[in-house]
Amino acid sequence: MKKTVAFAWVAVWAAILVAPAWTADLQVVASPKAPEAIGAYSQAIVVGDFVFVSGNLPINPATGQMPEAIADQAKQALDNIAVVLEEAGTSMKKVVKTTIFLADIADFGVVNETYSGYFTAPYPARSCIAVKDIPRGAKIEIEVIAVK
Repeated sequence: MKKTVAFAWVAVWAAILVAPAWTADLQVVASPKAPEAIGAYSQAIVVGDFVFVSGNLPINPATGQMPEAIADQAKQALDNIAVVLEEAGTSMKKVVKTTIFLADIADFGVVNETYSGYFTAPYPARSCIAVKDIPRGAKIEIEVIAVK
C-alpha cells in the first residue's frame, strides 16, 4: 500500500514538473486575415514542427457571412485555412492530414472537386465525415494538421 501511494505521488509531481515545460512549447496562431474564433479555442496551435489548425467554417472574414453554395463554402473554408497556415509560417503544400465535416454526404463530389484544387500529390491523408449539424448552419467545416 505504501509503495502504491508513493508511486502515485511521484507520478503527480512528475506531471506537475513536466507540464509547464511542455505547455511552454505551445505557440498560438491568430491571423487577422481569417475569421476570429467563435468559441474558446485558437485558430491554430504550433507544437514543435506541427501546426494544428482548428475546424474552419466558411465565414468570409471581411463580411462575416457565409456563401450559400457548397462549392463556395468549401473554397472559403480552405482559403481561411491557407491564411492561418501562412501566419504559422507554413502552407497548404505542407498539410499532412485533413478532416472534412459535411452536413450532407451527398455534397462529397462537389467538395472533392473544390478540395483537389488546393492540393497536389502526394495528397494529405484525409477523413470525410457526415455530421448532423455544423455551427452557424454551415454545410462544411474543415480542419488540418501541417508541418512547418
